[in-house]
Amino acid sequence: MILRPDVVEKALFSISKKQSLNSAKIYLTPSGTLLNQKKLGYLSKLEEIIILCGRFEGVDQRAIDILGFEEISIGDYVLAGGEIAAQVLLEGCIRLIPGVLGHPESLLEESFSNNLLEYPQYTRPQVWEDSQGNKHDVPEVLTSGHHGNIKKWRQDKSVDKTKKIRPDLIIKKEQEQD
Repeated sequence: MILRPDVVEKALFSISKKQSLNSAKIYLTPSGTLLNQKKLGYLSKLEEIIILCGRFEGVDQRAIDILGFEEISIGDYVLAGGEIAAQVLLEGCIRLIPGVLGHPESLLEESFSNNLLEYPQYTRPQVWEDSQGNKHDVPEVLTSGHHGNIKKWRQDKSVDKTKKIRPDLIIKKEQEQD
């Protein structure tokens, strides 16, 4: 099934009588540019986002081109429709809107905020005994109270984790610094 261009146009015009300069029209498709944190940051500042979701085969290319939809993908895989992708995009944007998160500074040290993955997280109990009787401690530096050492540990662990799991991000980070 491919959505017809006249149907897409009629739907678009039914919801968008006035065109805001501070808006975006997005068609979610596996063949679009890859959604990333930077793009979410940009989209979260817009007044309006119109999202077009295809189903099975997608949308007639004429509608995408003529009506000015930007093609965006949430990853290198295919879903039956764009509805879940739309939810991913919206959730990624909404959490970046000021006031949505309790502590805005938490956005500064999360995965992809600096082309690094976030450092490991720990909570209580300080010593956890697993079902086999093995004991696992929270890293001592995190309970030391020394903010400088904690910050350095977090940075080091972010770099280590990124090198291990997503070395492509390290390359991207280095290219941006050049």
